[in-house]
Amino acid sequence: MSTMSSSVSECESHVNLVKKLTKAYYQDDQQVKFMNLQAEVDSLLEQLQNLKSELEVPREED
Repeated sequence: MSTMSSSVSECESHVNLVKKLTKAYYQDDQQVKFMNLQAEVDSLLEQLQNLKSELEVPREED
């Protein structure tokens, strides 16, 4: 019967390992998505600041 206990224990260990790997995969995936969104936000903020600067530059009137 120790063989059956050993098999159950191995199966539980395998299930736990799969859960950890799955969780780690999704965490990495979420981290990549977050970094991409952060880069996009930074780019949009820079564009907004450039547009704001252009509007603040006094224009010469003819």
